[in-house]
Amino acid sequence: MNELYIIQPNKNISKILQNMVERSTKDIPHQIIDDINNIPNLTYKKLIFVAQVEDVGYDIPMIQFLAKLLERGRDSLKGSTGALMIYSIDDHGTKRIAQDIVYITNNIGCAFIGHPLVEATASLKNFSTWQKTMHMPLEEICYALCNGLVKRLMVDNSLKISNGKMLVLYSSTHKTSNTLDLWHMVSKHLSGISIKEIKIENGKVLDCLGCSYKLCLHYGKKKGCFYGGVITDAVMPSIDESDVIVWLCPNYNDAVAANLTAVINRLTALYRRSSFYKKYMFAVIVSGNSGSDSVAKQLIGALNINKGFRLPPYFSIRAIANDPKTIFNVDDIDSKTLNFSQNILNNFILKD
Repeated sequence: MNELYIIQPNKNISKILQNMVERSTKDIPHQIIDDINNIPNLTYKKLIFVAQVEDVGYDIPMIQFLAKLLERGRDSLKGSTGALMIYSIDDHGTKRIAQDIVYITNNIGCAFIGHPLVEATASLKNFSTWQKTMHMPLEEICYALCNGLVKRLMVDNSLKISNGKMLVLYSSTHKTSNTLDLWHMVSKHLSGISIKEIKIENGKVLDCLGCSYKLCLHYGKKKGCFYGGVITDAVMPSIDESDVIVWLCPNYNDAVAANLTAVINRLTALYRRSSFYKKYMFAVIVSGNSGSDSVAKQLIGALNINKGFRLPPYFSIRAIANDPKTIFNVDDIDSKTLNFSQNILNNFILKD
């Protein structure tokens, strides 16, 4: 599991991206994978995905590489854990391509550490805020963050959770929600786990209004938030004491529901004082027509890449169901929910 593989199918990368890789891995035995027609077995490995965002907004060789992996099937990255280094030739696209890579590889078995991404835009201005605490040139900050990323990846050990607690966050109505019905089909197989469900009621939570860093840090240290309410009284303490957070997300206009988005935004106060690296995230996503992948990628970007929650393999179950109760008519839904629940249980040590 300590074997490090650098996934770098694009052979025409910038000097900065090349330095990001070379400086952070020079003392670590590793293998560079740059031939999409000669991909070794990548199960149970440590992986760093290296991509460069070009004019079209994508790294075409990386897309071709991922297509080859998909041909190998659902378990082609089973047991592996990943991180990413991404450079853009302008100041756009790094987050989007990161979400795409994580989403695709997660669906074929790859887990990701919290904060798995170091991104560098062409101007390197995205590192400017780091200069407030790291007093060095922007390019050196970039390389220092890459060093830290690789070190975290190499020492990462996805230990199973003992006597864990699970928190489920939702905002749907019980009578009509296919998303809640899908969750209940999953949760009935989760005996032996302490599960707490919190409904985020309409009108009960204010979105983040952007306090200053110092004010947010001040309230975070007091285990609160300036705007109080259900976030401070119930959600933050529950997240703090939970090992697993499950997000129940009906697809509203290809995005996470407003109430849950507000919860994610308000997590900054809690994030200021404690790490989410050991907290697992899962998602149950139902779309009336299509777009469940858009919601899954939004969760990946907000919670794994930005907030630092650990992303286990196969983190989401997704389905299409429009009218109430039609979730029960989805093909193979019983086996899908059973497999998803087993995937969750794989992260726990359960007592007999």
